Formats: sequence, structure tokens, C-alpha cells
Amino acid sequence: MLQELIKLEQEALAALARAGTVDEMDAWRADYMGKKGALTLLLRSIGQLPAEQRPAAGQESNRVKQALEAALEGRAEAMKQQALNAAMAQEQLDVSLPGRPVTAGRLHVVTQALRSIYQIFGDMGFRVEEWRDVESDEFNFQLLNMPPYHPARDKWSTFHTTQEGVLLRTHTSPGQVRTMRKYYPEPIRVILPGKCYRYEQVTARAESMFYQVEGLAVGENITLADLKGVLYSFAKRMFNNNDIRVRFRFDYFPFTEPSIEMDIECFVCGSKGCRICKHSGWLEILGAGMVHPTVLRNGGYDPAKYSGFAFGMGPERIALLKHSIDDIRYFYANDLRFLNQFG
Repeated sequence: MLQELIKLEQEALAALARAGTVDEMDAWRADYMGKKGALTLLLRSIGQLPAEQRPAAGQESNRVKQALEAALEGRAEAMKQQALNAAMAQEQLDVSLPGRPVTAGRLHVVTQALRSIYQIFGDMGFRVEEWRDVESDEFNFQLLNMPPYHPARDKWSTFHTTQEGVLLRTHTSPGQVRTMRKYYPEPIRVILPGKCYRYEQVTARAESMFYQVEGLAVGENITLADLKGVLYSFAKRMFNNNDIRVRFRFDYFPFTEPSIEMDIECFVCGSKGCRICKHSGWLEILGAGMVHPTVLRNGGYDPAKYSGFAFGMGPERIALLKHSIDDIRYFYANDLRFLNQFG
């Protein structure tokens, strides 16, 4: 029995050495180690041996089986390495070829402007509050000192819905009253960013959907001087110019009194007058004013004790001015040739 096992081992190893393909190795496994393989049949016959021969035969059979399994594993690994070497010889890698760069995404230019605004006002203690895009007529107009008959409503071309009194907000100012009602009687210092919608013709200076950032501060003894200081600090940081000149002009908004517009000197022409500034030497960047007593009262604050200021700006307009772009439609045309300039 021991001689038969040794002879079988030698024959099996010789046959395995001749196997050159995966199919030949599978056939070898079936011939020697399968259910009807030579080694399997020989192992079954151990039970027919005399009792004194069985331990030695069993020990030798296990050695032969382990040797054949190890030889099979080694032969398979050798064949795999041979196949790899052959493939590498045929498909050599030219490491001098340039790689294929992965296209990296980047922030949209308007998003960059928004984040700059958040950062600047955040450093001045303002936190971000966001409110709904779909508003009621009450918050969008009436609580902002614009009753149904008020002529100032004509300034905002409104998208109305099929539900009476429900519309797409025309500005972020409804957030003023909502924020005051949320935080009363605490002091408030927030910015209110969001999308606004107006039924207007799309031009180089106007879109029917656009972003706006509202600012609101409410507390005791807040003055117009505080508002001017905040806005001047914003302009210096936003346009990276500590010597920037600004001017404030009186204007009219129903929800502020007094109301002002803020201009900065045209950095394209140096205030000499050009097409960008319409030959005025100044660029309008935002509107602002002291919160109207009626609006304060609608928010729950007593105007005899509290005062506040508000301002509103368009991030698209800020980006237009900052990058000397002459058409707002470029921002939403999804033209990568344009957008890739602002990485």
C-alpha cells in the first residue's frame, strides 16, 4: 500500500508538470483528486488493510494528499504569473505618457459672492436666517407697509399663484417681520438670503429669478450712523479696498424711513465716467434704511423703545461689479467657458 501511494504521488506530480492550461489542470484534479480519482479510490481501500497496517497507510495517504494539493496550488500560481508576464510583454506601459486629469468642480460665481457676503457679515456678528420662497400677500406686502391700494406695489411685478393671497416672494424683506416675531423681544442681527421672483423681461441687467440678501438689526438706540458704518465696512472688504469711496443718497422704500441707496466709486474708470457706471462715476450696490415704525410694530417691537436698520443687496449685481461683467444672463446660461474663469 505504501509503495502504491509513493508511485501514485510520482505519477501525479509528473502529470501536473505537463499541464499547461487551466483545462488540463482541471482534468488532472478530476483524475487524481476527484470523487473517482486515483488517490480517492486508493484512500477508500485503506479500510480493507489489516489493522496493524492502517495507521501507517493513513499517515502516508494524508502526506501524499497534502503534497498534491500544495503542488496544485503552486502550479496554479506559476501559471498565473506566466500569464501576467506574457501580458506585460505584449502590453508594455509607457510611463512617459501624460495622465488623464480628473475635471474638478468649482463653486458658481454667484455662490462665491454669497459666501463672501456671509463671511463678511458673519464677522460683524450677523447670523443667517432663511425663509420661504412661497409667501403670503400679507407678509410680502401688507406687513411691510404696503396695503392693497399702495402704489409702491407696482414696483414689484409679482408671480401670483392660483391660491388667493399666495405668491412667489418678490424680495427677501418678508423675512424681516417673520424674524422679529421669532426672536421678540431679543436684539436681532441677521442676514436673510434667498431667491426672489419677479415677472419681468430678462435683460442684461434683470432676471426673473435672482438672489437677494436682506440684512436686519433691531435693538435699542440703533441709528443711521450704525447702518452707514456697517455698510461701509462691508464695501471695503467685499471689494478689497480700504480706501474705497462711497456715497449715500436718499431714496424711498415703504418699509424703511429714512431710506437710502449706497453707491461706490466706479473702479473701472476711477469715477471718470464709463459705460459700466453709465458715465456717472458711481455704481449702485444696495438699498437700505431705518426700519419703518409700522414694520417694527408688526414684528412685535415697540418703536418708542426699539429701532433698527435694514438693507438689501443682489449677489448677482455684486458679482457683476466685482468682475466687471456686463450681462447678468451669463450667470445662468450654463456656459462652462464663462464659469470656468471663476475657479
